[in-house]
Order: sequence, then C-alpha cells, then structure tokens
Amino acid sequence: MKPSKLWPVLAFVMIFSVTSCSKDSVDESLNSIEVPNPPTPKEIEIEIMELINAHRISEGLNTLNEHPTVKAVAYTHTDYMIEHDNVSHDNFFLRKESLQANANANIVSENVAYGFSSAESVVNAWLNSPSHKETIEGDFTDFDISAEQNEAGRWYFTNMFIKR
Repeated sequence: MKPSKLWPVLAFVMIFSVTSCSKDSVDESLNSIEVPNPPTPKEIEIEIMELINAHRISEGLNTLNEHPTVKAVAYTHTDYMIEHDNVSHDNFFLRKESLQANANANIVSENVAYGFSSAESVVNAWLNSPSHKETIEGDFTDFDISAEQNEAGRWYFTNMFIKR
C-alpha cells in the first residue's frame, strides 16, 4: 500500500483509540471481580467472534471456543469503561485473577476498543494494529467478547482471550 493511502487508515485507528493491554491502572476501590451471569450474546458480538475465528483459520491457527465465564468477566470491564467514560485496561490483574480462579485460565489477554459501529470495523482495526493482532493470533483456547453501548449509543468492546 502506498504511504499516502496508509495515512487515512492510521488516522482512523488513532481517532477511535483502540488499545491493547499495555499498562494496568488500579481502581483502589476494587479488590476482586464478582463474576455475574453472562448476558445473552448480541449479534455484533457473535459476528466479532466469527470474524476472529475466520481470521485464525486463514492463518492456520486453531479456532477459539466461546466461554461464558470469559464473557461475564469481559462484560464487567465493558460496563466499567462505560461508567468511567474511558477506554482502558484498568484492573486487568483482577480480571486475570478471576479467570484463573473461575475458568482455569493459565494465560489471559484482552483487546479493548470503542466507537466502532460494526463487527467488521472493530476487528479490522484490531488486525491493523500489531499488538492487537498478536493477541488475536495468540496461543489461546477460549475467548469471548462484551459489546455494550453507552447512553449516547457509542459502542465499547472488551475482547478477552484465555488459554486453559
């Protein structure tokens, strides 16, 4: 791709601030995550998971299994991001500990994003980001996603991956 055609793509990704697990801020009021019952999957969540598995197949990788506990933990973080109006990896260590205790996870990773309006747009943004793509193509067994809208209708996403 010519550099002049790459700039709009890069600008788009930067504007919509897709982040990977690079730092872990701490909310001092939290010391554990209660795992709720997972919400019913939304169409956009199912599409995201299908697109990620299709990409993994195209790369010769195993497909990942849906996991209700992973979904429930991802949901707690998406809800947190909406409540704080901030896309982040805050308290990642708590989600990791929760998945280790409740889903027998040995390895845990996540991708987060906001502002995308379709499954294809958020997955493409993650795949165009080396760190997010590395997570998507990682050595995992299970995954799930939470996609929720804030009061203004803007989507927030937490996509979590585990290896058992």
